[in-house]
Amino acid sequence: MRIKKRSGAEDALRDVLVDGMTIAVGGFGLSGNPVDLINVVRDSKVTDLTIVSNNMGVDGKGLGVLLDNRQVRKVIASYVGENKLFAKQFLDGELEVEFTPQGTLAERLRAGGAGIAGFYTKTGVGTPVAEGKTVTEFDGELYVLERGIVTDLALVHAYIGDAEGNLRYRLASRNFNPVVATAGKLTVAEVEVFSDEFLDPSHIDTQGVFINRIVTALPREKDIEQRTVRPRANAEA
Repeated sequence: MRIKKRSGAEDALRDVLVDGMTIAVGGFGLSGNPVDLINVVRDSKVTDLTIVSNNMGVDGKGLGVLLDNRQVRKVIASYVGENKLFAKQFLDGELEVEFTPQGTLAERLRAGGAGIAGFYTKTGVGTPVAEGKTVTEFDGELYVLERGIVTDLALVHAYIGDAEGNLRYRLASRNFNPVVATAGKLTVAEVEVFSDEFLDPSHIDTQGVFINRIVTALPREKDIEQRTVRPRANAEA
């Protein structure tokens, strides 16, 4: 049996990272980010990367650390509004950006993982999203052809995983991780809890067939992208 468990994030990516590669990364905002794996990419100093992710973290956190190091050439994403450095690099012409509607991005990743080369969607027809793409009429409606995404490497974060790479996510951190996990030619997962027992097949979110390597994440306090609080209501009111 192939051994998927690695001693840590650095070990899992030791022979993988090269300049110019395309990497899909799970997460939404700062929720569900594979932080240990992202940090290894940062420390490796690889450059000219294409990153496929819903967003690029925030300044100095999540995927934002790769922008800090000028390691990213192109981003395929749906939302990047929380990162000032991203905006500066884009406006200065340092960063190529391919904006993709959020649902379309999720489906492009899912399609790539399912072996589907492309699909038609009405989303983006008549907008800059459709420029340069094939637009075809079906039943009197226009649809734009979107290509499935397959990346050199995929990095995901899950709550719990086992030795075969079966994964289960927790609450909002599930987000883009399941579709990212299927889209990589090689996928590495970091998990908060590593189970010595195989997970119940009835409660698996990502099957181990999609996961090549798995590591236990370092314990850390989870970042909150935007903390919104209100005064506690008067208990006597």
